[in-house]
Amino acid sequence: MHKKRIVVKVGTNVMTNRNNRIVGPILKNLVRQIAYLYERDIITILVSSGSAIAGKEVLGSCSSEDKSTRRQVYSSVGQPRMMRHYYTMFHDFGMRCGQVLATKRDFAPGKYRENMINCYEGLLKEGIVPIANEDDAVSLSMSMFSDNDELASLVSELVGADMLIMLTDIEGLYTGHPEHEDSELLRHVRVHDNVERYVQENEKGEGEGRGGMESKLKIAKMTASKNIPTYIANGKDENIIVDILEGKEVGTKFTV
Repeated sequence: MHKKRIVVKVGTNVMTNRNNRIVGPILKNLVRQIAYLYERDIITILVSSGSAIAGKEVLGSCSSEDKSTRRQVYSSVGQPRMMRHYYTMFHDFGMRCGQVLATKRDFAPGKYRENMINCYEGLLKEGIVPIANEDDAVSLSMSMFSDNDELASLVSELVGADMLIMLTDIEGLYTGHPEHEDSELLRHVRVHDNVERYVQENEKGEGEGRGGMESKLKIAKMTASKNIPTYIANGKDENIIVDILEGKEVGTKFTV
């Protein structure tokens, strides 16, 4: 039995380049770190975005005029493509992975939640890395997560995680725009600190993911308030997950 469980959420902006194409070496680097931790009795639950952008990369345009239908089509085509990437990469490191797709309904108290717990516990007991994502192909608007940051938080609580790491394409939470010279990276935020004023708005195209820094900040505080230390960090840094687990000063840490 592994001594520690962590949840790592990787966003679309981590795994893609400026042309919105998935970058295989970035995914492989994430898997390498997860395999490294596995050998040290730390098992990871990976919450992975990317299905919609993976589908869009294959299909290009979609003829449907309805945005929700386009999301369903892109995600339905892209999800098995993402899992093929992960299956091959984990296999290369002598590991196994399994897919867990969910809607918000699955976390509501009752039989759906109990079923989710059984699924995760079964996978973890066998040493299988669960790869979670929203079931975009069938999610209804009222049962959709705000984004995969919310899913990652719910999974963290569900499995009793020791830590949540949300990977994005910047170093963490800054006191202004990350590219401004006078902006400083906040290393440690407590749940009651008023840092919301630092958040910058962003615009995202279709298929690029729904989460932004505002969402990450909200989710990070909410998760930390449940005594699950939470990090926002740069997923493109070569050893970011391992560095966090080894206590290095990287990213922004959220605690009670």
